Amino acid sequence: MSILLPILITLHILVSLLMVFVVLMQRPRSEGLGAAFGGGLTDNVFGSQTTNVLAKFTTWLAIAFFAITLLLSILTAKFANSKTEIQKKLLSAPVPQATPAPVATPSPVATPAPVATPAPVATPAPVATPAPVATPEVAVPASAGPDPLPPAQN
Repeated sequence: MSILLPILITLHILVSLLMVFVVLMQRPRSEGLGAAFGGGLTDNVFGSQTTNVLAKFTTWLAIAFFAITLLLSILTAKFANSKTEIQKKLLSAPVPQATPAPVATPSPVATPAPVATPAPVATPAPVATPAPVATPEVAVPASAGPDPLPPAQN
């Protein structure tokens, strides 16, 4: 199977080059590029039916080109998904067992001295609030202008 891929690639290159040459040798209807190779060259080599022969040959080369391209794409995809010998050996090798790491024993730590707990704090007794003191009414003299501050309200 591995030798088929290089053979197909070589054949693909040969068919491509042959198709380029055959297309360039064809005589166009207006005698454009075909006249550059010598108008009578293809008639002398292939006979008087050169146009028909080259057209059929171009068709067969195009079919071969597309068939080889399809085969190459299928084979390349198949080889890309398959595993190589090294990959197969690595996958079939036994998996080494992991050794558990040694468990560290805690070292003895000096215990701290006990902390003295504070004595409960007594809550203070509620303090009696004094009764509101009545403020005496003070007479305010009448002024000539408007009072800038409104009277205080209790």
